[in-house]
Amino acid sequence: MNRLARLLALALLAAPAFAGPPGNTLIEGQKVLTLVVREPPALRCNNNMQIAAELNNLYKIPIIVLPASLAPWSKAPAVYYGEQLIAEDGGDFNGIVGFAQMVDVIEIEGAPKQERGGRLTEVKKEHEALKAAIKGGN
Repeated sequence: MNRLARLLALALLAAPAFAGPPGNTLIEGQKVLTLVVREPPALRCNNNMQIAAELNNLYKIPIIVLPASLAPWSKAPAVYYGEQLIAEDGGDFNGIVGFAQMVDVIEIEGAPKQERGGRLTEVKKEHEALKAAIKGGN
């Protein structure tokens, strides 16, 4: 019986590892983009939040941002799309996602697009032009 108790305790300790993403993975049939961020958010977390904001300017996707203390089984920063783990600290992509990477995932999943792009997409074009000018030395 003692051995059974130890196995049960071990299974309970391992349960959070199998818990998956925190919170809802679907809202009204649409996959949720979930970001787990450090407290306070660090550089990779801020990058992921910026990517999420840019994606939300193009796609109608629900986004949840959770502090790591509310998802102790997840290694922050972490990014989930639905139940799929996209990036995690110390794991895939070391917790950071890219815009093109996420667009590919969202396009494959067939997420609905916004009727028109948000203001952030307009600013991004100007920002990219400025970065190119700085890099080019002009």
